[in-house]
Parts: sequence; C-alpha cells; structure tokens
Amino acid sequence: MISWQDFEKVELRAGTIVQVEDFPKARKPAYKIWVDLGDEVGVKRSSAQVTKRYSKEELLGKQVICVTNFPPKQVADFISEVLVTGFILPDGEVILAQSERAVPNGTRLA
Repeated sequence: MISWQDFEKVELRAGTIVQVEDFPKARKPAYKIWVDLGDEVGVKRSSAQVTKRYSKEELLGKQVICVTNFPPKQVADFISEVLVTGFILPDGEVILAQSERAVPNGTRLA
C-alpha cells in the first residue's frame, strides 16, 4: 500500500498528441510522440509502444494522460520526457488511458 502523500508525488496530467513519427530505431515497435501539456509544462516528447492498436493518424489530436515528473529517459537516439499511460492487455498490447471528457491540457489528475 502507498500513502496519499506517495500518490501526490506522481504528477499525472492531460495532454493532446500534436505530432507522431515512426521510431524505427526503437527495440520494440514504437512511435515518437509529442504531447501538448499546456502552458505550465509545454510540449514534451515520449516514446510509446502503441503501434499495434493505433495508427499515427488515430493518435493525432487524441488527449491522453501522462506522468510528467519522471526523469527523461533515452530510448535509442530519442529522449523521452514523459510517460504516456495506458492499460497493458494480456497479449502485451496497450490501450491508452484517457479522460472521459476533454479537459484543458495540463490539467492534473487527482
């Protein structure tokens, strides 16, 4: 079990995907994704292994939930600055986590 204080340390924010590119250098199939997380956080990059369920076109404009306070992580030749969250299915595929309705980019999940 974690405490409420532990949960509050994780910064989860809504953001809109504004750019998607193929990521051929990734070890597992992935996209390079840019997410607009509002004025306070800005546009951040992420590597996301969601190529089996989502096309690049489907992802553009989709609002997602991101962890914004992990340290940057190098994935091949790309720096991933946020973690785009999702639900991992038994077959390893990922369904992106989203809010039930659109919210302003940068809104924190509580």
